[in-house]
Amino acid sequence: GAHQQTHLCNESLMLEKLPACGKSFEEMMKKVDSKKWCNLTEFIMYYDNFTQCTEREANNASCFWPNRLAEGFITGIHKQFFSNCTSEKVHWEDPPDEILITLILIPVMLTCAMITLVVWCSKRSDIL
Repeated sequence: GAHQQTHLCNESLMLEKLPACGKSFEEMMKKVDSKKWCNLTEFIMYYDNFTQCTEREANNASCFWPNRLAEGFITGIHKQFFSNCTSEKVHWEDPPDEILITLILIPVMLTCAMITLVVWCSKRSDIL
C-alpha cells in the first residue's frame, strides 16, 4: 500500500520567515501617505502581497494558514499600521420639527384624501 508521509508544521521556520513579509509590506507602505493608511483602496495591492507572502511562508514550513502564530504576526502588523483606524460611528439626528411634522402629515393627509375619494366614488357609482 501507499505510505502517506505527514509533514509537521515547522513553527520556528515559519516565525523566522514571516518578518520578511512584514518588512516588505513596511517598505511598500512607505509609498503611501500615512494619512491614507486607513483607506484600504490606497494600499490593497500591498496588503494582498503581504497576505500571500505570509500564506506562502506558512505553507513552506508545512503549516496551515492562517494559524495562531501567523495570525499573531498579522495582528502585530495591523497594530503597527492600522491602530489609529477606527470605524466612525454615524450619529443619527432627528430632522428639525418643521420637516418632521411635514413628513408625518403628508402621508396622513394623502391617506385621508384617498379614503374620502373611495367613499365618495362608491356612493356615486350609479352615476359612473
